[in-house]
Amino acid sequence: QVRTVESGGGLVQAGGSLKLSCVFSGGTFSRYSLAWFRQAPGQEREFVFSSGYSGAKYFSDSVEGRFTTFRDNAKNTVYLQMNALKPEDTGVYYCAAGRIDHSRSPLGYDYWGPGTQVTVSA
Repeated sequence: QVRTVESGGGLVQAGGSLKLSCVFSGGTFSRYSLAWFRQAPGQEREFVFSSGYSGAKYFSDSVEGRFTTFRDNAKNTVYLQMNALKPEDTGVYYCAAGRIDHSRSPLGYDYWGPGTQVTVSA
């Protein structure tokens, strides 16, 4: 059974940084695309980043230039380095895995972690 587990969330002041990790298990990591989504209270789940199994990477416009990522196939882990954080980055961050190479829609992913809370204070 494929699983993803997120970690690294927390409370940070605006302008600060956090690094999220997503550990994948239960399948062949290199054959799955991994993505990060976030969800603020009362809002829909929002695409943040995807790392396709082909190597392609996509960021949402709202985070490009502030967030970077690294996929470590040896550790079955994808990292999301978040810099210059803003209060609007607050939400629960989810890591998802799927067999299509890339999707900005949550429907493109079959496996979801429990999420990690990120709170950015003004």
